[in-house]
Amino acid sequence: MSASIAALAAPAAAIAQAAPPVPPAPAPQDDTAAANKDATSATAAQNSNAIVVTGIRQSLRQSREIKRNAIGVVDAISAEEMGKFPDTNLAESLQRITGVSIDRSNGEGSKVTVRGFGPDFNLVLLNGRQMPASSFGDCCSAPASRSFDFANLASEGIAAVEVYKSGRATLPTGGIGATINILTPRPLDRPGLRGSVSAKAVMDHTFNGHKIAPEVSGIISDTFADNRIGILVSGAYQRRKASLAQYTGGWREGYLGSESNWGSLAFPGDPRYANIENRPGPNDVYQVPQNGGYDFTTIDRKRINGQAVLQARPVDNLTATLDYTYSQNTIHAVTNSIGVWFNHNDTSSAWTDGPAAGPLFYSEHFRAAGTNGPDDPGELKDLAITGAIAANRSINRSLGGNLAWHGLGGLRFELDAHHSTAETKPTTPYGSNIAVGSAIYGVDRQTIDFSHDMPVISVSMYPGSEIAASNIRPAGNAFRNAYMRDRINEVSAKAGYDFDSSFIKSIDFGATYTDNAVHSAYGFIQNDTWGGTLSAADTPDDLFHITPLPPALAGMSGSNDPALLANYFQVDTQGEISLLEDKLGICSHPASGTAKPGTCLAKYTVDRHIREKTFAPYIQSLHTFNFFNNPSHLRLGLRYERTKITSSALVPVPNSTTWRIGGNEVSIGYGGDTTVQTVRGEYHNWLPAIDFDVSPTRNFKLRASYSHTITRPAYDQLQGGLTVNSPARPDGGSTGQLGNPNLLPYKSKNIDLSAEYYYGPSSYISVGYFHKTVSNFIGTTATQEPLYGLTNPAQGVAYNAALAALGANATAAQIGAYIQAHYPQLYTTVGTDPAILGAPNDPSLVFTVGSPINSNQIAHLSGWELGLQHSFWNSGFGAILNYTKVHSDTRYNNALRYTVTQFAVTGVSDSANAVVYYDKNGIQARLAYNWRGGFLAGYAPYDPQYVDAYGQFDASASYEFRKGVTVFAEGINITNSDRRGHERNSHSVTFAAPGYARYSLGVRLGF
Repeated sequence: MSASIAALAAPAAAIAQAAPPVPPAPAPQDDTAAANKDATSATAAQNSNAIVVTGIRQSLRQSREIKRNAIGVVDAISAEEMGKFPDTNLAESLQRITGVSIDRSNGEGSKVTVRGFGPDFNLVLLNGRQMPASSFGDCCSAPASRSFDFANLASEGIAAVEVYKSGRATLPTGGIGATINILTPRPLDRPGLRGSVSAKAVMDHTFNGHKIAPEVSGIISDTFADNRIGILVSGAYQRRKASLAQYTGGWREGYLGSESNWGSLAFPGDPRYANIENRPGPNDVYQVPQNGGYDFTTIDRKRINGQAVLQARPVDNLTATLDYTYSQNTIHAVTNSIGVWFNHNDTSSAWTDGPAAGPLFYSEHFRAAGTNGPDDPGELKDLAITGAIAANRSINRSLGGNLAWHGLGGLRFELDAHHSTAETKPTTPYGSNIAVGSAIYGVDRQTIDFSHDMPVISVSMYPGSEIAASNIRPAGNAFRNAYMRDRINEVSAKAGYDFDSSFIKSIDFGATYTDNAVHSAYGFIQNDTWGGTLSAADTPDDLFHITPLPPALAGMSGSNDPALLANYFQVDTQGEISLLEDKLGICSHPASGTAKPGTCLAKYTVDRHIREKTFAPYIQSLHTFNFFNNPSHLRLGLRYERTKITSSALVPVPNSTTWRIGGNEVSIGYGGDTTVQTVRGEYHNWLPAIDFDVSPTRNFKLRASYSHTITRPAYDQLQGGLTVNSPARPDGGSTGQLGNPNLLPYKSKNIDLSAEYYYGPSSYISVGYFHKTVSNFIGTTATQEPLYGLTNPAQGVAYNAALAALGANATAAQIGAYIQAHYPQLYTTVGTDPAILGAPNDPSLVFTVGSPINSNQIAHLSGWELGLQHSFWNSGFGAILNYTKVHSDTRYNNALRYTVTQFAVTGVSDSANAVVYYDKNGIQARLAYNWRGGFLAGYAPYDPQYVDAYGQFDASASYEFRKGVTVFAEGINITNSDRRGHERNSHSVTFAAPGYARYSLGVRLGF
């Protein structure tokens, strides 16, 4: 399964002295062989097996030998295993490795976490080369992540994956958690004509029925001219059609029970106090819900992978390789949502005990029309109905060349270079992520019951506002447009010498130059017309198809509650966009932002470039000797890295503000002015790496490793340019950002210890311990200041004059009429709603500008890794078990007010895997369980976000009924495990998603 190699320090001298001399252990494998591209290494031997698939037992025996013979802390998983896991991509295969867990996106493995360190803390290599990464993070900001999205790669066509958990002088740096090296097959590793073709049908079980999509892959390799020339071509096409349902909730900040803020619970003396059960005490912290809704997403994902390799070996000691790798991942996701937002007025609720209290239910009643007289329209509270589209394509390309020479007398030389790009951009004329809001106005009462795993939303409407398509009106909308491209040019020169002496086995040295250029951009157009635009009569009913809601949430506690909303609407989002552009010009004349002519593609308001240039020489030596008559190995390495950063930003200059009267948003407008800001930074690091192992007996091995590793800051933290976020807030809370290219990378000092016992041809047991001391954590410093001369019309002269003339209870329409009559130059509309433009003499908008800085905080992470691989004699049965326990000395305190600055390492969690298998007489079967404990996912900007513990069962089976012809079946999440997350209290649910199984049936032909 996995080859976990950790180590135990050597001080057991008494044991070593008492042990009798043992025969020499097998020669160690240099686990940097993948990076060095040594075709004779054991890793290269794995690569050849990517074409001819052997049995489970054979592949596990091979993993055992890699584990036993490698130096240092390395995990590996080979193509034989990947091809037979029920996995759609590499991330889902990597989760079988000890200490590795995954993040899922759209139901698929996407990013990996290693020993508690998340995707941004892991570096991904392809054949030892640093790979670029491009992906869109959240919906509403420029892309910024360095993390590699494994969903872009199919497992077919990958020979092996190596996971380096501690530093190596010969490998590029960037992964505190791990350096993950993806290996592709090479034709000269296994001469002759070889290949395989597979096809399968994949069926997703979803709330929207069963959906079947095809997957086809193939690989062919041949050698010519007495096996001195080789060609390999592989390709894979995968399509997936799936549907996902999810509850999504938003929360106010963590208030103390003694304070009064917007959303705070009523105090004694307030009539609403009687509607609160078990109100949190004055020193308790609690959060009230801001919003909750159900999202129903339909996904169409297409993935194309291809590789081509040309190799030549004109003489035995010289090999030239030219390779090209291509991957394309296209996702089109359509989401229909229905939900509620709270105004925190006439509320009732019940609460758990503190000190971090959570709601059992939260409910709000809204004023009916005519309550305060015949002219009172009521609160007209909306039931939100949203159609959203996210359609994007990621393309990765890598062209590389390698020249490896093994001279006489043990001299080695290697030259490697590559040009690689990763690019992500939208595929529709609307942008990368859009949301078009509609609503039915007239909610009487809305309630969220948090006593179930799936929170239950119930709504009652006033007469005439029933939940029907005929009552729906369009509201606000937003079109976000993002772009990211990462280009890496890299050249490495490596040399070494193998000695015949018993003490000095080899010396390696070399240098790598990496030029990394990142371009990210983001823009949006937005109309904050949340009070409604067109009337229901002017909105065609056929844009909204009413659909039963409870069946779509089936399988999760709460989905069968009789109070649950009965229906949601499938929205014709593109049709609604066409209607609103025709009637209101939502794209051609938006309230905020500017679109490219004839489209809804927003022009970029953020356009940033980063250039990182790194020069990294290294030296490494390998020594073999007898330690108290026990075979031992010592590897000493030192790497120096110097990185120079140039960050440039084209920043548009905002020049206007608009406030929809009575709203909570101030729209920011831009003219044609821009400013270019360029800043520079530089840092360097010395990174030692030491590995030691000793074998007291032939089947027992102790290991110890010490290394320094780094992880570079995220791109958005380095990017220059002062930007403001739109919309701003009229009563405070407006924000902006400024990057810092002088940030230092995170730095970790790592200790790894392990003891391993190999008691059978395919069996072993191992115990490992690791400890990481991490410094240079990145925090945020905030300043409050007015920016660009922007003013606040919600507190301006015109609005205050209207209130003085009309009184504090004046309606938005009355205030708008007054402004139009007395300040016509400041009057405008947002949709059909009256609005006010900011004037130069209005009070300034004050922005809280956040800028990243290195803090003096230090975190200590430690843990244990336990592994067992056992074959039950010749029965064909076997088992693989592993468990990782991780501890951090940092912890988030949920019982502190949201304004208290806290520090905690995110992603820290325990994990476990259990696999049983059978492999005999052409029949193979595997049942696997993967579990990850709950963890802190983040705590920005104010409150923590947790992901609950999650486990799932996967299964696979195959039968080779004729030599080279195999039928197989696979299943992922066969027990429909659900996923859930929360904030300070387990009842403060942020998401809850029913799980769905995915099955496939196929045939594989090998030759």
